[in-house]
Amino acid sequence: MFAQFLPQLVTQLTEATSIALAQNIQQQAIATPLSPEAIATTYVRQGSGEIPILLIHGFDSSVLEFRRLLPLLAAHHETWAVDLFGFGFTDRVAGVKITPDTIKTHLYYFWKTLIQKPVILVGASMGGAAAIDFTLTYPDAVQKLVLIDSAGVAGGSVMSKYMFPPLDRLATEFLKNPRIRHSISRAAYKNKTLASIDAQVCAALHLECSQWSQALIAFTKSGGYSSFKNRLNQIQPPTLILWGKDDRILGTTDASRFKRAIAQSQLIWIQDCGHVPHLEQPQMTAQHILEFVDSTLPCDQ
Repeated sequence: MFAQFLPQLVTQLTEATSIALAQNIQQQAIATPLSPEAIATTYVRQGSGEIPILLIHGFDSSVLEFRRLLPLLAAHHETWAVDLFGFGFTDRVAGVKITPDTIKTHLYYFWKTLIQKPVILVGASMGGAAAIDFTLTYPDAVQKLVLIDSAGVAGGSVMSKYMFPPLDRLATEFLKNPRIRHSISRAAYKNKTLASIDAQVCAALHLECSQWSQALIAFTKSGGYSSFKNRLNQIQPPTLILWGKDDRILGTTDASRFKRAIAQSQLIWIQDCGHVPHLEQPQMTAQHILEFVDSTLPCDQ
């Protein structure tokens, strides 16, 4: 059975991992300073153990992004995935701007409410920038950091210059077009067959949520995440950088930039893989994360 707050499109999922994760999506009202009303926040929690892992999805995505990785991690550790404020199936609250700062504040109160101990923070793509921002602001909440084909070296959003009426509406309608989303999905993989019908449903489910278009416009107008390149040397926790060797979305140059800038870091290239190692090579990605969780010090690779 699927939760009632999920769009009806969820019944069109076909892959076992997608169905299983969707059936485990929960919702919790999280009180924050952002609004008098608590924010209905969607998340998944599986597994058990002393060291929690928290997964942060990318731009215009949801917890379903981790459908293949999360169960592999949860077999060994308590593992969480959360929909960031303004994204996924988490409620968009009227009157609250969707910016990197409000996303970070909401994420902190989610952590403070439900997890309450230092995590292994894992961010993919834009989620990597969100994870960096969170780590720099709340270092005591992060035991170790994992960046998967992460944003954060370059800042800003190319789309922001188009986010004024009527182009803002046209831009989101463009992104909502199934053919455009399928094209983006194919670009994210090296193995194009993984851009399946099920993958398209996973990527489109949250588009059915109330205020999706307005939230995406608001976040993009905010400018998105600024470049952290001058602050990466301030990251304190040991950091694992995982990067698809054939990333055609962000390219591969930033992987080495992260490695050079973050003192306690290691870089591991994921072979035969594009922008989404957690979807394209989940077993290999999980293995590297689990080894990193259990390691004492990072080592160069």
